[in-house]
Amino acid sequence: MPSEQDGPGEVKSRSGHPKLSRATIVRRKDFTGDLFVLWLEPESQFSFEPGQYITIGVDGVERPYSIASAPYEPLIELFIERVPPEQGGTLTPILHARRVGDLVTMRPRAKGRFTLRANVTHHVMVATVTGVVPYVSMVRQYLHDRAADTGRCAGHRFFVMHGASHCDEFVYDSELRRLSEEHPHAIQYVSSVSRPSAARNAGWNGPVGRINTILEECLIRWSPPKEDTVVYLCGNPGMIDDAKARLLPLGWSVAEEQYWQRPKRG
Repeated sequence: MPSEQDGPGEVKSRSGHPKLSRATIVRRKDFTGDLFVLWLEPESQFSFEPGQYITIGVDGVERPYSIASAPYEPLIELFIERVPPEQGGTLTPILHARRVGDLVTMRPRAKGRFTLRANVTHHVMVATVTGVVPYVSMVRQYLHDRAADTGRCAGHRFFVMHGASHCDEFVYDSELRRLSEEHPHAIQYVSSVSRPSAARNAGWNGPVGRINTILEECLIRWSPPKEDTVVYLCGNPGMIDDAKARLLPLGWSVAEEQYWQRPKRG
């Protein structure tokens, strides 16, 4: 689980706190009443690995958010769910009220160990709603590196599975579906809604059910070799616990990111 504690080597101010830089919100897009994407332009260089997270803040209120953009992209892209104050949300309601041109603070270092496992070539990536963020970053960077012919990309395959209650919560489905069509050997994408009878899902003709309940079926269909596969789990803790209970007894290797259980969630 990611930690919000300061790491070694961070620049400190005279008060002992990290010296914070700033970033400007240069673009935002709202997808539902609570789900939105922000694009930030840092005032200083910021480096990270796909899958890591950034800690941003407003008026001293700080929280970590996984980064959707790839390291080669100039802007930092964040997919955020507003958590109401009555449910413990503190920063997300503030960010939801921010507009283009507003500033946020940034901690100087990216953190997190939920990164691509380089020792395998098959990556099954399971997420709920905003849990898809680290996978988007990983897939974008992989395709960028492969196009640049860096020699690090031969043979990798990504199987992205995304679950949500409503189809308007996927946000990155169009991008991932397009990439799977353009690179069918490298990327497969499956999205499933858990409330197919809801009005917001009218017209949905894709898979239904919680994403963890169709995971084993997809693994059988794709047949990735267990000895060369990692199953990544990110999002709702209930999904993660259920998926682990299904996978671990069968011998699958699992990597998990329970960012919903970080202290001070919203």
